[in-house]
Amino acid sequence: MSDNQLSLSLQSRSSRFFAAWRPSALRRNWPGIAISSVIALAATFVSTAYGGPQLLYALFFGLAFHFLSQDEVCRPGIHFCSQTLLRTGVALLGARVTFEQIAHIGVVPLAIVLVAVASTILFGCGMARLLGRERLEGLLSGGAVAICGASAALAISAVLPKTKGNEEFTLLTVVGVTTLSTLAMICYPLLVHLLDLAQTPAGVFFGGTIHDVAQVVGAGYLISNHTGEVATIVKLARVACLVPVVMLIGYLYRKQDSAVERSSTALMPFFLIGFVVMMTANSLHLIPDITHEWINTASRVCLVLAIAALGVKTSFQALASLGWRPVVMLVAETVWIALFVLGALYVLG
Repeated sequence: MSDNQLSLSLQSRSSRFFAAWRPSALRRNWPGIAISSVIALAATFVSTAYGGPQLLYALFFGLAFHFLSQDEVCRPGIHFCSQTLLRTGVALLGARVTFEQIAHIGVVPLAIVLVAVASTILFGCGMARLLGRERLEGLLSGGAVAICGASAALAISAVLPKTKGNEEFTLLTVVGVTTLSTLAMICYPLLVHLLDLAQTPAGVFFGGTIHDVAQVVGAGYLISNHTGEVATIVKLARVACLVPVVMLIGYLYRKQDSAVERSSTALMPFFLIGFVVMMTANSLHLIPDITHEWINTASRVCLVLAIAALGVKTSFQALASLGWRPVVMLVAETVWIALFVLGALYVLG
């Protein structure tokens, strides 16, 4: 793609993105947005009152309303939430990360994180081939485990071919990584005690292996404040890997798409540009503290609404039809990244 074609493609994507937020478009979309909002609010209430992962509740509640995915009134808004709000939420994630945080963790932990991310994605592709699944499923599940769980799964799926099968696998990946991340938050602190890891290596282990940011923070601060801080910074370094990974995967599948699709696909998706802009602004301290909180909240709201809408679009039967192999892939990838980081800590520590 030439520079001129890339520029035109980015302009086209940006114009479509902002067109989705026009008052006329929002009026057309409001029934689906309202349904997704009610589901998201219910999931938030249950998560707050009884504990547990908010995104997982949103997904399960959304699945119960699958019948609305065929409703002509609700369908546009559900599509808006599962596409536009998804990309908006991922773009706003950039406000969590700074270049200073990434540099602060040091050369050795950063090298461990980078190699762990790359090796887990490659391991996912290998598992997909071993189990007779498509390579894109290995990329999606491996990327979700390697980077930041459900958020990474949603970001990667945004640049993959839009098929019903890919949407169903994305939702199964979200369920899997969220469940495994919750289990890791409970089990990994016990493992750290058994292995007698010091506070700093324990933080690198939590930040380098647990899938979701919230669970990383929870596990880290169970050990100590120092471990929690180290775990959070290491995790944010993994989150920063989202941009190059999604760009690479998008490039690989852009080359495989039809000529029509190729002509309209930018090498760097518009929402990733937003991620980089937010990360740069945060690094330069251009975002006030109160605005920073609003942006983080807005990102979370967008992702919960997107998950709720994706749940509405998918049925239990469709998820069950994927079989046991994707579950084995996710578990194997989770075990791989844990063993890799532990091994690296013992060898390099």
